Amino acid sequence: MQTTQRITILGSTGSIGKSTLDVLQRHPDRFSVFALTASTQVDLMLAQCAQFKPEVAVMVDEVAARTLADKIKAEGLKTQVRWGAAALDEVACAPQVDAVMAAIVGAAGLSPCLAAARAGKRLLLANKEALVVGGEVFLAAVREGGAVLLPIDSEHSAIFQSLPEVPATWARRVDKIILTASGGPFRSREPSTLKEVTPEQACAHPNWVMGRKISVDSATMMNKALEVIEARYLFGLDPDQLTVVIHPQSVIHSMVQFKDNSVLAQLGTPDMRVPIAYGLSWPERIESGAAALDFHTLAAMTFEAMDGHGHPERFPGLRLAWATLKAEPGSCAVLNAANEIAVEAFLNRQIRFDQIHHVNDATLNSVSAVRPANLADLLDIDRRSREAARLSVAKFG
Repeated sequence: MQTTQRITILGSTGSIGKSTLDVLQRHPDRFSVFALTASTQVDLMLAQCAQFKPEVAVMVDEVAARTLADKIKAEGLKTQVRWGAAALDEVACAPQVDAVMAAIVGAAGLSPCLAAARAGKRLLLANKEALVVGGEVFLAAVREGGAVLLPIDSEHSAIFQSLPEVPATWARRVDKIILTASGGPFRSREPSTLKEVTPEQACAHPNWVMGRKISVDSATMMNKALEVIEARYLFGLDPDQLTVVIHPQSVIHSMVQFKDNSVLAQLGTPDMRVPIAYGLSWPERIESGAAALDFHTLAAMTFEAMDGHGHPERFPGLRLAWATLKAEPGSCAVLNAANEIAVEAFLNRQIRFDQIHHVNDATLNSVSAVRPANLADLLDIDRRSREAARLSVAKFG
C-alpha cells in the first residue's frame, strides 16, 4: 500500500521551491508538505501556507517571522512559525519528514543539508554548494546517516539518469562525464565588452528562469565550475574525467561517455520540474507538468568548445573548478565563498562584471585552505574567505 511522503522544502519561495510545490500539488495522494522555509518573503510564504498547510514555516529573519506569525493567526491557519538557522536544521531532520528538498542558495544551506543527511533522509540536492563547500564532510554525513542523496540540478540529474544503476560499476565502465552549458547570455559577446555588462543583462538568461545569483553564475560560467566540483563528489570520478561542452539549446542536459566510446544522454525541455519529479519519485517516474519535446519542430542542436568561440578569456572562472579540485582540501569552499561575495558586489554595482573572476582568483591566492574535518572547520574557511573577498572587492571599488 502506497503511503504519503512528507516533505520539507528548504527555500520554498525561490524558483526551485516554487517548482517543487507545483509538482507536489499534482500528486496530493503521494506527497504532503511538513515544512516550508524562506528568508524574508512573507506574503509569498503566507500564500504557500494557505495552499499547502504545512505544520511548520521557518523564516530565517526574525522580523519576517513575527510578521508572518501575525498574518498566519489572522488567516486562521494552524501552521507554526519559527525563525533562525537552528529551526532550519530542525525541520530538515524532524522524524516526521521523509524527504528534504534542499534549495537554499549558497553556503547558508549547508547546515540543514548536513542535518538531513545525518538523519538519513531522502535528500534532494538542488543546493550545489552543500557538496562544493562540504565535500568529504558532507559525503561522510550521508554515509553515516544512511541518507539517499539524489541530485536535482538538471545536469547532475541527467548524469544520474544516464549512469548504470549500480554505482560500484561506474569506475570501470565510465570514461568521462560531459556536462552541458547553455553559455548564458554572453557566449558570443566580444570579451573586451564584458566590463560594460549590467546586472540586468547578466540576469536575463536565454533558456532558464532562475534567481539573480544563479543567473549571474550562469553568465560567468561559474555555475558550471561549481557543477564540475559537485559532479566530482557525487559520482566519484577523477577531475580529469569531467568536461564541459556548450550546448546553447539546453535540450541535452548532460551526457556520460563509456569505455567503449558510446554516449548516453538525457534530453528534455529546460524545465526544472523534470529533475524535481524524478528526485521525488525515484526509482519511479511521475508526471511533472513539463512540456514534452516535439522532435518534429525541435531546432538543430549545436555544440561549442567551452572556450567560447576561441576566446578562453570569456569564461576564465571555469578553469578554477579543476584548479581547486587538485589543490588543498578546502579550496573549493574558498572559491564558493569568494564567488558569493563577488556576485553580491556586482549585483550591488560595487564591481564590474569582469571583476568577479579577479575577486575569486585573488581570494584563492590569499586564503590558506586546510582539510576540514567538520562543520566548524567549513564555516571557518567560509568566514575567512568572505573576509578576504570583501577586501578584494574594496580594492576594485
